[in-house]
Amino acid sequence: IEDIDRILLVGGSTRIPAVQDALKKFFNGKAPDRSVNPDEAVALGAAIQAGVLGGEVKDLLLLDVTPLSLGIETLGEVFTRIIDRNTTIPSSKTQVFSTATDGQTSVEIHVLQGERAMARDNKSLGKFQLTGIPPAPRGVPQIEVAFEIDANGILKVAARDKGTGRAQSVEISNTGGLSNSEIERMRQESELFAEEDSRRMELVELKNQADSLFHSYETTIKENGESIADALKAQVTEKTVQLRSAIANPKVSIDEVKSHLDGLQQLLYTVGSAVYQNAQTFGNSTFEPNPDSGMNFEDDTVSVDMSAFTFEADATMTADYEAVD
Repeated sequence: IEDIDRILLVGGSTRIPAVQDALKKFFNGKAPDRSVNPDEAVALGAAIQAGVLGGEVKDLLLLDVTPLSLGIETLGEVFTRIIDRNTTIPSSKTQVFSTATDGQTSVEIHVLQGERAMARDNKSLGKFQLTGIPPAPRGVPQIEVAFEIDANGILKVAARDKGTGRAQSVEISNTGGLSNSEIERMRQESELFAEEDSRRMELVELKNQADSLFHSYETTIKENGESIADALKAQVTEKTVQLRSAIANPKVSIDEVKSHLDGLQQLLYTVGSAVYQNAQTFGNSTFEPNPDSGMNFEDDTVSVDMSAFTFEADATMTADYEAVD
């Protein structure tokens, strides 16, 4: 907003004082420029476009933009934007995602258009499956999703497993199928339900955090269950049940979920400490080297030339897909 130098009013409706006041408020007090007749501005724009289409105006480039954001559905029914609203087209953008469950071998790419935070409140443009992902712990596979929209508004969406090279794509030609009134309605709804959407998004994020804690504890139990006292396990089980119950309640408050989440997290810190203390106890046992083994324990630490390794900075965004049967 700070980069906008001049606000021009186009169309007869902009004569309404309430509209002008709303614009002034939106642009932080900057008043619209009333030197241009709003009705004449429409006619002038139409005349210029007619000249472009007729070949009379060749030095003027009119750029089209995406009327609504484009993206995909990710874990928790969240709408994750790939190409934002008002992006000049043609345009392309790529993001990297991962799996949400251990051993997940496929993902569903659900392409959406809109401005709401949750997937179900936006327009569905299409779906396709990417299969053949090697089973791996969740978060390990790298799924690259690419969006490309051309000057005609045709959208191509591709997904590729970076590990195997397997890819799948879809072409969508109806991204501009919404009428102006429908686009405006969707924009107004995004503003009207902004507070509600924000709450729902925060709940989803808290649920995802809780799921990560559950997964972390289950892994700890599998690998180091004998290091954790039964009484501590019982406390964790109780906190887990309370948190799951809170998450399942559709009327639960954000503060209540946070309280249960923090309680479980603090308890898991205690679990982690117990595991490390147990490891140190075993690690402090006396070890007598065998002089006949030929091993020299007084040798210097092995020196490794780190320049032989190539490390690439990975700035990709990580978000999880829902599990697909």
